[in-house]
Amino acid sequence: MAQRARKREELSNEEIARLLDEIGDMLDLIGESTFRVRAYHTAASSIRGLTRSVVSIYQEGGVKALDEIPGVGSHTAQRLEQLITTGHLPYYEDLKKKIPEQLTELLEIPGLGPKKAKKIYDTLGITTRDELVKAIQENKLEEIPGFGKKTAENILRGIRQYEKMHERILLSDAYPIAHEMVETLRRQPFVDRVDMAGSLRRMKETVGDIDLLASSNEPMRVMNFFTAMPQVAYTLAKGETKSSIIVKNGLQMDLRVVSPDQYGAAIQYFTGSKPHNIHLRDIAKARSLKINEYGVSDVATGDRLAGRTEEEVYGILGMDTPPPMIREDKGEIEAAMEHRLLHLIQLGDINGEFHVHTKWSDGLNSIEDIVEMARKLGYKFITISDHTERLHIAGGLTPEELDEQLREIAELNEKYGDIEILTGMETNIDNDGNVDFGPEVLSKLDVVVASIHGGFRQSKEHITRRMIKAIENPFINIIGHPTGRILGQRPPYDIDIEAVFKAASETGTFLELNAYPNRLDLKDDYLREARDRYGCKFTIDTDAHVMGHMTYMLYGVATAQRGWLTKEDVLNTYEVSQIKKILRQKR
Repeated sequence: MAQRARKREELSNEEIARLLDEIGDMLDLIGESTFRVRAYHTAASSIRGLTRSVVSIYQEGGVKALDEIPGVGSHTAQRLEQLITTGHLPYYEDLKKKIPEQLTELLEIPGLGPKKAKKIYDTLGITTRDELVKAIQENKLEEIPGFGKKTAENILRGIRQYEKMHERILLSDAYPIAHEMVETLRRQPFVDRVDMAGSLRRMKETVGDIDLLASSNEPMRVMNFFTAMPQVAYTLAKGETKSSIIVKNGLQMDLRVVSPDQYGAAIQYFTGSKPHNIHLRDIAKARSLKINEYGVSDVATGDRLAGRTEEEVYGILGMDTPPPMIREDKGEIEAAMEHRLLHLIQLGDINGEFHVHTKWSDGLNSIEDIVEMARKLGYKFITISDHTERLHIAGGLTPEELDEQLREIAELNEKYGDIEILTGMETNIDNDGNVDFGPEVLSKLDVVVASIHGGFRQSKEHITRRMIKAIENPFINIIGHPTGRILGQRPPYDIDIEAVFKAASETGTFLELNAYPNRLDLKDDYLREARDRYGCKFTIDTDAHVMGHMTYMLYGVATAQRGWLTKEDVLNTYEVSQIKKILRQKR
């Protein structure tokens, strides 16, 4: 992160969090204690989950208010104060002087880690990903003490994952700033309509570009306003029909402006996807119509027949309008023509969630903090599901600690009359498919989530066997993040996913759609297959470790929509009494 003087309001939570993560990585690199390293990464995670900006928190309450942010200690708070007030952090700059500048590129490789990166640099003098790939291909990494063939293979996998991911942007990196700018543009009297376009409007898990589309009778006025918005770092190009900017998180954003009577055709065209649009053009051609970003016209006469709204565009082809999220040419056009599009789940259908952590394990907020956040979201229930004792790194609960937590939840349930707190745990699936506790403990809980947290590179047969044994456990209600993927960092483990779907369906076990933005696991195609072929049911959970992460439900619901799920497919949409009854049925 560039350490140049800047106004306080320019510092976003993401920029601050990124700097704290860099400090944590650098401390790890120079061999500082695990405690100090983790402290900075924890603070970064907490700040990413805040619903308010760190700058405004400081402006209202000073360094004391920063110290009260969960996961931010007094030393970190003082450094944040210095960063906010001056735009500089000498501690960060001093650390950078201790780290070879050439290591920066290696540190970006998922799974490599600071210590391994430094060992590679010190031993082989490697400073770039290309040099590292060549060294792996020539088996040079295996000559480094502590490195072997498997380590080299894992590093190469991380490089390929990095390259693939950095062609795309995480949805959660693109959506918030695009949404903010769209909402601002909509309030301007000279803007008729404006929306996100492309893969961002389709809410894909990663997006290639950030595209906006507006309609106006004063296009140059729109462009002047757009390129002067406070989110803009600098302008790449500015014209009457298209402008390109770089926003302050470093991403490029393009805005097109069309006339109001073209808007429907343009937003349909620029939303895509390409296969969807090609299929649509084929249908139009068969009807002697031409469809493009300007409208729908009669081929013979050239008369323009539609284009002001998307509904006009699809309607003239005899179709209902497919929701943007499913426009991937995977059956939505046929469904629209036959008037059998599903009513997809909506964010407002969600009544609560089943997978949230607190400071009883590795979360950063109290149970009551989580409850208050759930109430702000309008939930009717919230489940506390901390880790169990075998996941030592997450501070998992013992049976005695669980009993103590259950007493606290009972007291809070008496205090709050407008929301119910369900009791739960996220248990760890071990190498044999067993979970931490037996029936005597699990029977005390409303909800039990079971997840794999290790052994990701085991054989397909082994990891599938583990998962299915957990699914067959009568006390396991939900399988958490079923494929274990982390976008840009870790591929899904090799598992027989169809066998998992079949077992889940047969046992009445729910599959989690983990809404954390770098997971979104299960992915959209798997959701649809699990529902349509096997009759599986799902939960959507944020896996929040900071209460602000609970707002990530948006991304989970969008992924569910891409998987064609309805509210009936998702347990979160049911009333609490129904949920309890359904969960008890498996036992």
